[in-house]
Amino acid sequence: MIKSIYAIIGILCLLLGSIGTFLPILPTVPFFIVSAYCFARSSSPLNRWFKQTKIYQNNLEDFVNHRTMTLKTKIRIMAMMSLVMTIGFIIMQKQQIISGCIILICIWILHLLYFTFGIQTKYDLK
Repeated sequence: MIKSIYAIIGILCLLLGSIGTFLPILPTVPFFIVSAYCFARSSSPLNRWFKQTKIYQNNLEDFVNHRTMTLKTKIRIMAMMSLVMTIGFIIMQKQQIISGCIILICIWILHLLYFTFGIQTKYDLK
């Protein structure tokens, strides 16, 4: 039963992440990370299948195996998260939620610092 729940959550996150490649409001990589986690706990065939997809290979493989990301992937993630956070900031600012704006700015700065200094950059030599 629990394995079925992991499989369903993994598939839903995979769908949301895939939609996020077209809609900048949805982040892709966090959904793909949850998918990988759920697929690993649901079934070996589903986990093997996911690891063979281009989605996994292009977005997660380097991070999972080596804790590195290509510069292109890092920039894409930081740009999408910055866009989402900017939208949230604008909405909170219009509602005059100052504490929310301050918290969001702090999270945004930590996000940029983590992706800039916390994850090694793998330079693609292709």
